[in-house]
Amino acid sequence: MLKSIIGKPRSILVIWLCLAFIAGVKQHLRGGYNNYLIFKNVFWNTLAEQNLYLEYPNLYFDSNHYGPFFSIIIAPFAMLPDLIGVILWISFTGLTLYYAIRQLPLKESQQVILLLLISNELFTSYVNTQFNPVIAATIILAYVWISQGKEFWAALVIMAGTFIKLYSVVGFAFFFFSKNKSRLLLSSVFWALICLIAPMFLASPDFIIQSYQDWFNSLTTKNELNIYSLRQDISIMGFVRRVTGFLDIPTLYFLIPGLSLFAIPYLKIKQFTNQNFQLLLLSSVMLFVCLFSTGTESSTYIIAFTGACIWFLLHKKPINSIVLSLFIFTFILTSLSPTDLFPRYARDFVLQYALKALPCILVWLYLMWELITFKENSPLSNTSHQ
Repeated sequence: MLKSIIGKPRSILVIWLCLAFIAGVKQHLRGGYNNYLIFKNVFWNTLAEQNLYLEYPNLYFDSNHYGPFFSIIIAPFAMLPDLIGVILWISFTGLTLYYAIRQLPLKESQQVILLLLISNELFTSYVNTQFNPVIAATIILAYVWISQGKEFWAALVIMAGTFIKLYSVVGFAFFFFSKNKSRLLLSSVFWALICLIAPMFLASPDFIIQSYQDWFNSLTTKNELNIYSLRQDISIMGFVRRVTGFLDIPTLYFLIPGLSLFAIPYLKIKQFTNQNFQLLLLSSVMLFVCLFSTGTESSTYIIAFTGACIWFLLHKKPINSIVLSLFIFTFILTSLSPTDLFPRYARDFVLQYALKALPCILVWLYLMWELITFKENSPLSNTSHQ
């Protein structure tokens, strides 16, 4: 009976919403919702036309790094009492990711397993009141809607996400899957203008334009500081820098080879219509965006880990021992390492050397080999949306 209940997507959604409620109440009671305070004050600072990227130690610590368009997204939550706002905000991020996963061209049983597998990583995002589940959803929906010929809506999620946190721009990685590329480009221009102008309903055009300039400056500064932050740069760069002790290795030394490797599968034009190839590329994109960003922190891995789980579920049974070993390693070290299942000294060690990134690095490299050598008879499962 338990299997029949847990085996339904809506049951997982109920679990996710319960986890959101628990996380929201817990963080509110302990005063551990600083990120939400930053988020809500993007709205209030926009209304007051106060600099969105300065520190306001009387309200919260750290500073905002999201674009002015975020003021529109957070507005309905910012106007509520904090306890209710936090719970609904966390629930919103989970609902968005749930919806996106339900649109994937996977069997319902695969969707259920995927929802279960990422639940712990999602809870990590919940307790940090982060926006990252929505970013993961925008990447998934960009792929789904482009592959379905819904370029107008794909452009919406790409542009909306990009005008908030930049990461969603990787949705254009699925450009070549589009049957109407001109519509995708024109729709992107349309939605970019909407996202640019929308915050001007809350504040003057001059303030919003200045805020976009301030945003660029804040991201530039943050990128330089991330390298020396223990909780940031949990990426390929961070892993190598911390293990070797050479913190000043330029990011370009990683980014150029990474982009070059990432681009090779695009030479396999004949496979662009193959659904398994498309889903492998989706997994690659979700891993890449975390592994090659200095801004990646532990809670950002809801994006990469979701990609790793999609990759794992694409393989037919019996699953290749290498694939199975890599996934178990990823589940343990990437997803479980921030939890109390790891003693404090072990969690600190993982954090110190950015080891959370290591399994995802290995998965991405193996995945890229699968993409580069992909053939019609590759040992991947048949996928069908139900």
